[in-house]
Amino acid sequence: MPTYRPGPVSLALAVLVALFLLLPLLAVIPVSLTPSRMLTMPTGELSLRHYRSLIEDPRWLDSILLSIRIGVVSSLLSTTLALTFSLGVWMFQPRFTAALVGFVLLPMVVPPVVSAVTLYFLLTSVSGISSIFGYDTWLGVAMAHSVMTVPFATVLILVSLSQLDRRIDLAARGLGASVWERATRIIMPNIKFGIVTAALLSFVLSWEEIGVTLFITSVNAITLPRLMWMGLRDNIDPAIAALSVILIIITVLVLVVRSVVTRRRAAA
Repeated sequence: MPTYRPGPVSLALAVLVALFLLLPLLAVIPVSLTPSRMLTMPTGELSLRHYRSLIEDPRWLDSILLSIRIGVVSSLLSTTLALTFSLGVWMFQPRFTAALVGFVLLPMVVPPVVSAVTLYFLLTSVSGISSIFGYDTWLGVAMAHSVMTVPFATVLILVSLSQLDRRIDLAARGLGASVWERATRIIMPNIKFGIVTAALLSFVLSWEEIGVTLFITSVNAITLPRLMWMGLRDNIDPAIAALSVILIIITVLVLVVRSVVTRRRAAA
């Protein structure tokens, strides 16, 4: 097949667009090196004091570990729920499939503040029954995040299932395979990429969630986005800029590794 390469004008426009999108992110690098206690550009002297504060201040490490824990639990829960629902809809094709899918996707459509208020009243009510899953607990935050991420995981898994030949499932059913065997041995291995993608997306969405978290946490479950928000609201801590630089570097490294792995697989 003929390959089409962009011309110089297209490349120049692409570079300009990339610079326009990346320059605001790159501006945080000199801010993270300021010796000042406020978010300001350095006037000449550079300092790594704010990077050291990320290590010396236990609040940052605690919030990072808490966000990772919440993200993992939320990702597992949302992916399990989304996979169970998607398999049931795809395998049994109920009469009201469209209505069921629309109901599951409601958290994606409803304004986040509405979901946040609803989850706030739900978790405060649960707190009266159990203090483990209630308001301002990490398990409560994980459950709330899973509610917000289930629609996205469901969409990804349903897209993967839509590309799967249904005759494979029909053949397995004709040979006497049970529903469990068809789901675990036939269907799931063929959509494993969609399942992994749904889990990763759920983790990322939980990691960066701030709107709902502000409503359902107070002083105990301080996630990393909430701690960053508190730093911006209260004292404009430049450590936030240092943390942003670290997150940008990690993201770039992940994208580079993914690109290298994809190219090696394509060449193999």
